[in-house]
Amino acid sequence: MLPFIERALRDRVRYRYVQPRVLHEGESFRIEAPCCSRNVDPDGGVIDIALLTPAADGRWSLQVREHGAGAWQMYAEGLSLGEALDTVCVDAERRFWP
Repeated sequence: MLPFIERALRDRVRYRYVQPRVLHEGESFRIEAPCCSRNVDPDGGVIDIALLTPAADGRWSLQVREHGAGAWQMYAEGLSLGEALDTVCVDAERRFWP
């Protein structure tokens, strides 16, 4: 699963020049990357991007990091893993890659 997520992130639209990391946390996968825009971390430190969590039915939930609150916020549930990764990679609303 981890290699699949890492490969999918190569096709993202935003900040293609940074190297995101995918970390396995329990059943979930957390994506983190350097903050190139300096919008969240003025020093360009590593920030959380997304949290992918599998459900019992084989679907996935997708959470976005609310950096101001310092907490994860549910973004979508009931997605296929491909749908969740497409959402993160396209990021039309600029929620995941601030």
